[in-house]
Amino acid sequence: MTLAYVGLGSNLGDREATLRRGVAMLGATRDVEILAVSTLRETDPVGVVDQPRFLNGAVAVETSLGPHELLALLIAIERELGRDRAGVRWGPRTIDLDLLLYGDDVLDEPWLCVPHPLLHERQFVLEPLAELDPELEIPGRGRVSELLTRLH
Repeated sequence: MTLAYVGLGSNLGDREATLRRGVAMLGATRDVEILAVSTLRETDPVGVVDQPRFLNGAVAVETSLGPHELLALLIAIERELGRDRAGVRWGPRTIDLDLLLYGDDVLDEPWLCVPHPLLHERQFVLEPLAELDPELEIPGRGRVSELLTRLH
């Protein structure tokens, strides 16, 4: 079993209900166990700023799925919950499930980068991770609590 962290985001529709449904669907998967879910927090959009505010959080899971299988599962859950990936990058979305960390793995592939390449620059990702585990190490970047301090 591998410890992985998934970022949660939504800014369309009933954001909280959609995120909770996504976490429930993830946890209902035979090869995934939900360990903890952070508090959900309101955040300003990044990139395309002319859109509704987001609700963001993170979830810690243990999984026997490989990183590519876990990513495929996250994309399938997004699709089932109405995510349309054909829209504007960083635009509005019903749900966003990002594979942030997968154990200590470091992957840099066209469809999968772990740790998530912008994780260390985003307060809306670091805060929920710090809530789940302030001592969490981001491979190649440092401890979550230290990265968060640098952003303030």
